[in-house]
Amino acid sequence: MDPLDAGAGSILRQPRAVWATAGASVVAFMGIGLVDPILPSIARGLDATPSQVSLLFTSYFLITAVAMLLTGFVSSRLGGRRTLLLGLAFVVVFAGLAGTSGSVGQLVGFRAGWGLGNALFVSTALAVIVGAAAGGSAAAILLYESALGLGMACGPLLGAVLGDISWRYPFFGTATLMAVGFLCITAFLKEQPRPARKTSLLDPLKALGHGGLATAAVSAFFYNYTFFTVLAFTPFVLDMTPYRSGAVFFAWGLLLAVFSVLVAPRLQERFGSLKVLGGSLVLLAADVLVLGYGDHTTAVVCTILSGAFIGVNNTVYTELALGVSDAPRPVASAGYNFVRWFAAAAAPYFAPKIEEWTDIHVPFVVAAVTAVLGAVVVAVRRRALTSEAEEAAPRHATEDGVGVFAN
Repeated sequence: MDPLDAGAGSILRQPRAVWATAGASVVAFMGIGLVDPILPSIARGLDATPSQVSLLFTSYFLITAVAMLLTGFVSSRLGGRRTLLLGLAFVVVFAGLAGTSGSVGQLVGFRAGWGLGNALFVSTALAVIVGAAAGGSAAAILLYESALGLGMACGPLLGAVLGDISWRYPFFGTATLMAVGFLCITAFLKEQPRPARKTSLLDPLKALGHGGLATAAVSAFFYNYTFFTVLAFTPFVLDMTPYRSGAVFFAWGLLLAVFSVLVAPRLQERFGSLKVLGGSLVLLAADVLVLGYGDHTTAVVCTILSGAFIGVNNTVYTELALGVSDAPRPVASAGYNFVRWFAAAAAPYFAPKIEEWTDIHVPFVVAAVTAVLGAVVVAVRRRALTSEAEEAAPRHATEDGVGVFAN
């Protein structure tokens, strides 16, 4: 989809309910990269090792992965509005508690509760935006992707500004912003019709029996390991002040947003999704390898540049997950995300451990290998991805329900 096809006017002329949900989505995505610039500060403040502090990501995404089996079950029974509010309430409570932590164990635990709330919110937000938006689903999805990119870019910046005062302040800041989002959604979003069929806890796992969806999920699993090695381990390698680290990851997030929303669709139109995905994964592998072996300036440049490849990959993987399966989109998305978020939980834990066992270069070698493995899966299973996507396309063309936790 060319992002300009949606029309700038239709994207901007949206009901207040859409803007309230999109604004809260920005803050929700900010929470992912918020801790990046302050990881070293947290380690010093709580007298913790890098591997201990990296558990902030591990607990967050481990709970997120498991929660993917719950989100459809909950939203199909409570409805979109109540599910959003429940997720926001969890984030407000646990982000606030995280700022009061007296040990790294407490912080990791509170971050897990935050992950549950974020999963409930973000996995439901796109479906709510699509249902309430004016201008069709194309405009709604573009608005959601823009919120994702803006949140990923601004999260490290907010973390840097507040974290320069104290590592606790970014957590309190997130809780405050999410509380504002809670009030806005309460005021402006009306309850939408519930799905005709309630989703069971096993539906997402059953959806993974589809060869195309399973292929996309396995490839994304390898890719996510690379992605979150960059996001969670690189701040320790750069070892910069919160402001400088925040600036680096702000630039990284801007590239992610631009390439996700503007560049990836054009590349897909010209070369095809699978060629773009395979090429981008190989380039990402080369980038992280240079990052691991280069000097400090090279590491900074490669960190920022990785945002471009990650942005392209995110867009293509999301479209594959939504289009390749014959299962309803929310169910297929939940199964896909259940698999790939386990890699997001593993990478922050294993990268610093691998450094402890070997040296600082090897975690990036492993990350490069996993990116290549993601490309290999796409190449080997190319026929399954293309033929099954074509078979599923007519079904999805008539569906209104959309749900994905797209990163």
